[in-house]
Order: sequence, then structure tokens, then C-alpha cells
Amino acid sequence: MAREQFQTLTEPMYYILLALTEECCGVDIMEKVAKISAGRIKVGPGTLYAMLSKFEENKVIRRTAEEGRRKSYIITDLGISMLEREYERLKTMVEDGRRYF
Repeated sequence: MAREQFQTLTEPMYYILLALTEECCGVDIMEKVAKISAGRIKVGPGTLYAMLSKFEENKVIRRTAEEGRRKSYIITDLGISMLEREYERLKTMVEDGRRYF
């Protein structure tokens, strides 16, 4: 299911996974996404927690800690593979577009 559902990643998904290359909690993820994207991408709590749930369910990330309502996560090897595939796909798209600009 993970392959089909995550064949290509949306921008928020991509940046969430980039943020999770280091262990962090939800609030930190939102801040890191904004920082990594220079403020271009903002992920709200609803989107973030829905994506974290789907990612965790599909073993793309794993929970590392839980203190009260605060949960921390990190990307898994499967998630790294997905992130690398998406990075290569995006590079290919840019290279294809260079021929026209």
C-alpha cells in the first residue's frame, strides 16, 4: 500500500520527511518545514498529524518517544528510500525542463 499511496509525494509530504531525517516532535516538524522551505511551505496541525498517522501506519516513519501529548518521530529506511526516489524524480523533471528554458 505504501508504494501506491506514496508513489509521488506532495510538497508538504516531502518536507515533512526531510524534517524527520532528525528526530523531532510535531511542533518542531512544522518549524523545520518552514525553515527548510524558506517559509514557502507551511504545514498546519491538521495536515501534519494526518500525514504522520499515514506515514507511521505505512512504516515510513516511526515513533521514538511519547511524553503526554508530545510525540517524537524519525524517518525509517523505507522513508529514506521514498525520499531519495522523490528527490531523483524531481531532479529528472528539472533536467527535462532545462531543454525548454
